[in-house]
Amino acid sequence: MKKLIIDTFFQVYNMRKEFVIKRIDASQDGTPHVIVLLTSSKDLKEGNKNSPSFDPSKMMDPTKMGDMVKDLNKMLSGVGGMMSGGGTSLKLDMHEYKEMNLSVGEKVYLDFTKDENTGV
Repeated sequence: MKKLIIDTFFQVYNMRKEFVIKRIDASQDGTPHVIVLLTSSKDLKEGNKNSPSFDPSKMMDPTKMGDMVKDLNKMLSGVGGMMSGGGTSLKLDMHEYKEMNLSVGEKVYLDFTKDENTGV
């Protein structure tokens, strides 16, 4: 994360994340919006190398019990992401969607900016 100091009283933190558009769906609530599902370009490059897999053969070997628990935790923590399709989703109104002319497979960037002087 970059820290930019504009003056002595104002600090801003910036971060840019790269994503690839995985899917574009109509909004389920019937409003004029689209849901854009993004996946990290880093995850896309890695492919399924790190995909959680539960190996039952580890159950009988006490020395591999720790690995089995880690795999099970990874599998269970992935359930929430699988229900929503996995990745990051954005709800855009039709005007924003048409203006951006987005399509599946395109690279997009999200910029996050945090003002250090504001917040709860």
